[in-house]
Formats: sequence, structure tokens, C-alpha cells
Amino acid sequence: MIELHYAPTPNGWKISIMLEECGLPYKMVPMQLGRGDQLKPEFLALSPNGRMPAIVDHAPADGGAPLSMFESGAILIYLAEKSGKFMPGATRPRFEVMQWLMWQMAGLGPMLGQNGHFLLYAPEKIPYAIERYTREAKRLYGVLETRLADRDHIAGDYSIADMACFPWIMTHKAQGLSLDDYPNVKRWYALLRARPKLQAGLALGKEDRKPMDEQARKLLFGVDGPAHADAQGAQQQ
Repeated sequence: MIELHYAPTPNGWKISIMLEECGLPYKMVPMQLGRGDQLKPEFLALSPNGRMPAIVDHAPADGGAPLSMFESGAILIYLAEKSGKFMPGATRPRFEVMQWLMWQMAGLGPMLGQNGHFLLYAPEKIPYAIERYTREAKRLYGVLETRLADRDHIAGDYSIADMACFPWIMTHKAQGLSLDDYPNVKRWYALLRARPKLQAGLALGKEDRKPMDEQARKLLFGVDGPAHADAQGAQQQ
């Protein structure tokens, strides 16, 4: 049984989608980021960075004690290896998937998180920041647009690279972007959106999504220290 510590945000959706797609049994432990669940000692013991998602595998392959893991990219790789699904075994296709997963982790997610923050959450509209991150968001969409020009999926067959990128592309309207400007991304997006198990992953904890109130805003954007949710906000969680 996989224990999933989760809130319905792009990084959380990566793991809920993967768990639905690969069919591993799991139990959700819901988190309220706007109330500071990510700062509680018991969660920090699982995720020292104070970010969800995190998992605990109560039946790891080595037969030892329960294995906890944080960082959504690492969790996707772990679940792919555990299930034997959505990650090729051969060296070249495996590292094709890995490269695009790292692209999402290092580029698409963080830059869209910053773009969303300065567009939607920053108390002061800073033109330089908005222009910088909007330009970078468009550049990254352009990279994905080129990649998908001659293929249905990002790296070979449907894989954890697609699952990592899809939830962030879901935020395109909030990012001030239109998929009409990226027809290959739009085609890919519709193809994935039609997958029933992807839809099931997106639906997990849907009832827990709440508008951001002042307490949540202060907690997510105004707390100092290494374990807080930083300026990328709840979306980047």
C-alpha cells in the first residue's frame, strides 16, 4: 500500500495520475497547505523541504521498513520502477524520458510557478517580473510545441514525462496563455485529457480545493525559513 500525502495542485496531480495509471494500491492522506500541514513535524520527517507530495511505501521491494520519499520527480521514477510501467527499460528510451522529466522539474514547473505567482498572487504588480516570467513561460511552451511536432507523446510512448508536464499545462489559462497558439501542445493535451485514469487522478481530492484566504496567503507567501511554501505558492506545491 502506498500512502500518498497530497493536495490537488500540479505537483500533487503528477503522483495521483501516476498511481491511477499504474494501478498500484494507495491511500490518500489529504493536506491543507493553506493551514500549514506541510510545516508539521510529522510531515517534515517525510519531506524535509516542507513540500508535498510525499509518499510512504509500506511494502517496498527490499522487504524492509516502510520507505518514504519526497520530490515529485523522484516519486514518479520510483513508482515507474516499482510498477514496471511508463518508463522504458532500455538505456536510450529510458534516458529520453528522464531528460524530459528533468526538463519539467527544472524548467517548466518552476518557471510557470513564478509566472503564476507574479501574475496572480504578488501584492505588487512588478512589470519586470511579469515580463520576464511570461517570456520564459512562452519560451518553454515553444520548446514543448517543437518537441510534439512529429509525435503524440513527449518521449516515445505515454510515460511519466507526459504525466509530469500535463498538470502544469493545465494551468495555461491562469498563466495568461492560450493553447491555440501552440497547436501541437493543444493536440497532445486533448489526447491525454481523454484518458480515464488521468481524469481519475485529477479528481482526487477535488472537493478539498478552496479559494485562497488571507490566512493561507500569509502562510504560503509570508513565512520565512527553509520549510515554508515559497513565492511560487500553492501551485508550485
